[in-house]
Amino acid sequence: MNTKIFLIAGTQDGRELAEFLSQKNFDVTASVVSDYGRRLLESCAGIKINDKPLDKGDLEKILCEGDFKFLVDASHPYAKNISANAIAAAQVANVFYIRYERAEIAFDYDKIFAVDSYEAAALKASELGKNIYLTTGSRNLKIFVDALKDCNLTVRILPTAEVLTQCETLGLSPKNIVAMQGPFSTELNVELFRHASAEVIVTKNSGQIGGADTKLEAAKILNLPVVMIKRPKIFYPNLAATFDDVLKLLEEIR
Repeated sequence: MNTKIFLIAGTQDGRELAEFLSQKNFDVTASVVSDYGRRLLESCAGIKINDKPLDKGDLEKILCEGDFKFLVDASHPYAKNISANAIAAAQVANVFYIRYERAEIAFDYDKIFAVDSYEAAALKASELGKNIYLTTGSRNLKIFVDALKDCNLTVRILPTAEVLTQCETLGLSPKNIVAMQGPFSTELNVELFRHASAEVIVTKNSGQIGGADTKLEAAKILNLPVVMIKRPKIFYPNLAATFDDVLKLLEEIR
């Protein structure tokens, strides 16, 4: 019987990790919270899917009742609450926790302003310019819309009905919205920033797979300041930065 893994797979590399581990003869159940994520996983043979949102109690119940040996947390680097719940639930269920987290981008540019929160990012951006280009996703848009009423916002978001409805509810008009799925090349980022007459870029260090490198390169080419929201500080037991590192930890325990 193959070793059972519950894998939190809210990102592209999370889904790829689920497929990688399934091919290594692990019994993988991957958890996603969107229809889009579920549809992408459905094309991966042999992977079971959980598409119900899980709080800490739900996750504990699944881990305890499902006879899982491992919980692999491949949630987004900025999904602090998900990781905190996963660490706590794994401890209660006596399941071995492994955090997979993509590497950050190291970038030499003297116009990067690092901040600790979305609120601080909005404040700093307003100090640096009026035309602000947000590449932080849709989850915390309200913070920026509320804080930057005197600025011109361009928001880059996924082109899904749910996210577009959210933008509309927040009062954003089509001219404020770039609905495209990344990551983008440096050249495309340059043209998009130019088209929006961007004066400030707001982003997160979501790694190469999240397109952080090409955003920063484009900003540097255009000499634009970048407000960078730092990753949340969490102590992760058993941290792995590559798929092979995850596999090594799994095989050592298995």
